[in-house]
Amino acid sequence: MRIKVCGMGENYREVAALHPDLLGFIFWKPSARYFDLEQVENLDIPKVGVFVDQPIEEILVKTSQYALDFVQLHGNESPQFCQMLISLLDQSGYKTQLIKAFAVADTFDFSSLDPFIGKVSYFLFDAKGELPGGNGIGFNWEVLKQYLGTTPYFLSGGIGLEDINKLQEFLTEPAAQFCRFIDVNSKFELSPGIKNVHALGPFVKQIRQLTKE
Repeated sequence: MRIKVCGMGENYREVAALHPDLLGFIFWKPSARYFDLEQVENLDIPKVGVFVDQPIEEILVKTSQYALDFVQLHGNESPQFCQMLISLLDQSGYKTQLIKAFAVADTFDFSSLDPFIGKVSYFLFDAKGELPGGNGIGFNWEVLKQYLGTTPYFLSGGIGLEDINKLQEFLTEPAAQFCRFIDVNSKFELSPGIKNVHALGPFVKQIRQLTKE
């Protein structure tokens, strides 16, 4: 199981030293975790840029500026928007993969994902909250038993150290068949964007260990 640490701030180098599989940088200005450093060092870890209902031109500029490996759309972007974006990324010579996030509550209409199939590389299932993401709350993973698709997905939503046992159980269930990444953020923060590496390090190790068993 791979791990994405999202909402990077100024201590992204310390987070990178823990060797997660992906680092997420939020480029939506209203976010308390908005990343405004002009460059990111070459860390040999793929980078995800997170956007919320932003113009395609802006996404293309950030993809070039930060050499993004993934673009994560965390708003109300349509299937047509996704198709146009990935087409323009391809035309520009980028190998960028597309992630489309969906807010999940106690119930979710998984048929709403059908128009996105074939247009995105991954889905991301996050808890429904006041903000597009980073709310620090979870959702009932039992809902994912209703997901019958084959598009791989990220599991997100207030995941912390206290969820290790719950994750271990979930990852053995059929609902986790296409779960490829655990996405963490707010539960490992000292302040918005500044990650607690002393808590994050043990989490990374434990996730890697339990998925080897």
